[in-house]
Amino acid sequence: MTFLSARGLNARYRSSKGPVYAVDDVDFELKDGESIGIAGESACGKSTLGLAVIRMLPGADIDGRISFDGKSLLEMPEEEFDRQFRWKKISMIFQGAMNSLDPVFTIRDQFLEVLKQHGFEGDAGKTISDAIKSVKLEDSVLKKYPHELSGGMKQRAVIAMALLLKPKFVIADEPTTALDVLIQAQIINLLKSLKKDGMSFMLITHDLAVLSEIADKIGIMYGGQIVEFGTSEEIYKNPKHPYTQGLLESIPTLKGDPPKYIKGIPPSLLDAPTRCRFIDRCPQAVEKCKQLPPKFETDTGYVRCWLYE
Repeated sequence: MTFLSARGLNARYRSSKGPVYAVDDVDFELKDGESIGIAGESACGKSTLGLAVIRMLPGADIDGRISFDGKSLLEMPEEEFDRQFRWKKISMIFQGAMNSLDPVFTIRDQFLEVLKQHGFEGDAGKTISDAIKSVKLEDSVLKKYPHELSGGMKQRAVIAMALLLKPKFVIADEPTTALDVLIQAQIINLLKSLKKDGMSFMLITHDLAVLSEIADKIGIMYGGQIVEFGTSEEIYKNPKHPYTQGLLESIPTLKGDPPKYIKGIPPSLLDAPTRCRFIDRCPQAVEKCKQLPPKFETDTGYVRCWLYE
């Protein structure tokens, strides 16, 4: 059964130079228990996509359709979405999460503020204790200020904050950034453990190795669009879009082969091109690529590339 889907999702920022097409015609679908990974270069629209799902993009125009448990999220009044969905069913671990903790309040005070903001009426002490233990931290952490915690402990505390109201779906935006490899492994194992307990994730990252550990489905973003979408197995073993192939070839391997890189720079999102957005960097470009490619169905998803017409 499908519990989260997006159809024709667009998000545009307003700027003095015109609209910025940060998310353009995005489609994806998840079934119960599935998690999705969103990968791509910086400024390709990954974080905007996550913020659009949880409706935290003030100053942006969002249209299209997002369906969660059969309900249309974008058509819902803001007050109703905040009361019924935000943090209760959908929560978020923000990019740069370790710096999002307020330095002048204890961890417990910040957790209490979240519960107050979302109208929680149950046993706050037990809820906070359960959340902090779910990320393998002791209750003593709650009495500390952020500067008294290590980077890994702060990241775990922020994850616990996202789990306070036991949401069904968590959007994790670069949850392992700025952590050393040992702490990264601990955070990844924590997310895998939560996934086994029935939680689903949207994991946003530029690190394809991290996605392979958690995501059931993967969307590869480029220039504001998902250019390839499919199961993790299909994306890693049989990548179709030239951009996906380039990303995978840029990962160092133990075989000793030097990683390759994709020449050129991503397109500006100020003026969305009416042709393939990867054409200037694509080694397989043909004449038809000067047209905007439609979505061609694959075994497990779709690909935006004229090579698969």
